[in-house]
Amino acid sequence: MAIVKPIDRPPSRPLRIAMVVPPWYELPPAGYGGIEAMCSVLIDKLSDRGHDVVVLGAGSRCGTAGTFVSLMDEPQHQRLGEVMPAALHAARVGRILRRGAFDVVHDHSPAGPLTAYHHGSPTVVTVHGSPVGELGDFLANLDDRVRPVAISRSQRQSRPDLDWLATVHNAVDLSQFVARPATDGPALWLARMSPDKGADLAIEACRRAGVPLVLAGKCSEPAERRYFDSVIRPMLGDDVEVVLDADRQTSLRLLARSRCLILPIRWEEPFGMVMIEAMASGRPVVALRRGSVPEVVVDGVTGWICDTVDDLPAALHRTPELDPQACVAHVRAAFGADLMAHRYEVVYRRATDQARRAGARRPATGRAALPALQAASSPSA
Repeated sequence: MAIVKPIDRPPSRPLRIAMVVPPWYELPPAGYGGIEAMCSVLIDKLSDRGHDVVVLGAGSRCGTAGTFVSLMDEPQHQRLGEVMPAALHAARVGRILRRGAFDVVHDHSPAGPLTAYHHGSPTVVTVHGSPVGELGDFLANLDDRVRPVAISRSQRQSRPDLDWLATVHNAVDLSQFVARPATDGPALWLARMSPDKGADLAIEACRRAGVPLVLAGKCSEPAERRYFDSVIRPMLGDDVEVVLDADRQTSLRLLARSRCLILPIRWEEPFGMVMIEAMASGRPVVALRRGSVPEVVVDGVTGWICDTVDDLPAALHRTPELDPQACVAHVRAAFGADLMAHRYEVVYRRATDQARRAGARRPATGRAALPALQAASSPSA
């Protein structure tokens, strides 16, 4: 399994990189937006390392170091998941990429990889969702210039037949976080309101443990509101504080006053940014053993990993045993921004080297193929 290591060779010169971000949220995100948070950190670090990063996104501003090209006047978060915003965004991405000269395209968007056949630049796609099912089938049928990158070993193992280029964990910029001493405050659940994220399990576990809970969830989409109204609202009591659609600064303040992050997910989540954000704040993570959790959390050092829901209450009581500075040190060593930037530099080199080798073998297509096709079809051929 190819996991990029720091000893791998980065590019020998600065690159011109097209960074394609989804059209849903601004950079950096004001509130919810794990993909956008990761992209913001990566763009800044790549720029610091001398690369020319052109950011293709939505909205009137971009708070990163890259050169921003806006493809839509406003972020499309109110239409998250709809087909047309993603399709229009991809069409405009394709137009820009056909006109520009980029060493590599790094795509994080839903439909952007479909343009790779037409612009011809080597394309790296960070897969932020589960590759099981339709997303995996989509990736498997893309042009061979497109190479997927996994964000965890767990994600990669869930679809081993894909032609993965590498595995690169997401990261945070530790300078944006302040690690506070341990506290006996409430547990914090911080996620989108979805059955997969287990807000109801968090309430039950904290109630059994006698630990107060703060639910700080994204709750702006219809499905999220239905889940909250039908499942979560009837469970609320004096021991549960609700903070819906918290912005970035509010989320950081909630982390600072919490005893731990509780993450009782019901699905094989490829990577939860909130886990490394919590540890960067000196807060341990109490989570179920699903998806990437065992890759991110060091059991007994930076959190407690539970095999069953019944194990959660005892784990909540044991969080005072864990050192906040150990959480920060783990993030610095394994999920630091400079490390992620270096690993993507290595990924870009691999992609460009492979594209160069493949270019010598690739048959002509499109307009370039017309002379050969005409010659083959002429009567004298």
